Amino acid sequence: MLSRPTTPIVGLAAPIAPIAPIALIAAALLATPAFAQGLKPGDVASSGSITGINQYDTDLDNGGGFHWAGVQIGGNVTRQFTPQVSAGFSLRYDYQDWNWDKPAAFGGHAPWSRLNAPLVGLNLSYAIAPDWRLGFSPSVEWSGESGAKASDSLNYGALLTATRTFSPDLVLGFGLGVFRQIDENRVFPFVVVNWKLSDRLRLGNPLQAGPAGGAGLELAYALSERWEVAGGGSYRSYRFRLQDDGPVPGGIGENRFIPLFARLSYSFDKATRADFYAAGFVNGKLTVSNSAGHDVYSDEYKSAPAIGLTVSHRF
Repeated sequence: MLSRPTTPIVGLAAPIAPIAPIALIAAALLATPAFAQGLKPGDVASSGSITGINQYDTDLDNGGGFHWAGVQIGGNVTRQFTPQVSAGFSLRYDYQDWNWDKPAAFGGHAPWSRLNAPLVGLNLSYAIAPDWRLGFSPSVEWSGESGAKASDSLNYGALLTATRTFSPDLVLGFGLGVFRQIDENRVFPFVVVNWKLSDRLRLGNPLQAGPAGGAGLELAYALSERWEVAGGGSYRSYRFRLQDDGPVPGGIGENRFIPLFARLSYSFDKATRADFYAAGFVNGKLTVSNSAGHDVYSDEYKSAPAIGLTVSHRF
């Protein structure tokens, strides 16, 4: 079986996270499990990653087009306090650089350019029984265009999860995300899955659940001890505050899409690995609202090809 970090079975849906946007790049491709498994009381585990992503040129339905590239850096630390209780914190920073080609629906002007989203989160886990575990993961994120006011760019909320271990090969659970995305409330359910179907085949969650959406599903196959292939998808939606000097001063931008991806991973050793992603962002839609939250521009875009690379390490 491929030597790789496994999906954490701790009531928190935060496994390897491939292509997704600002609140992840879910997208964003953060490969830092919220908790390390097999820790004894007093043990501390940490991990970190860096990701690069590029969405290639795609056309807008009403004319014009766009492309963007981004980077994400993140990490976390977890301590096992007792056999039942573990806690830790996560830090993440997302950056996206957008380039536009005469977007007709937005008056021919670029609605936004450079986006930033630093995030701070806590990860708490409690085993209420040998086979049941509860998780609580609050986070605060500042999501906005360069030049936007931080006080107006706040996203905050939490993930609540409950998982049950049915066997060493099967863990299932349910999660609920409750977030305030700038001026909009979002509540979404998601499933937590870690199912070893065979020695080589596994079904799990590829994305980090968070402000951008749920954890998605991924089917992975181990080619060897070091190589693994996988494919999956999810749904992503993220909002961000626009700068005061832009076409819609102090407005709100939003990107919604479904990322479908294929992954090829290589483990250098038990702690370090690289993940290469090829993806298509389908059913995409861009929206601009004014500072009062009323939509003023919107346009859908064609299926957008994207690639990404994550390098991660567990300490």
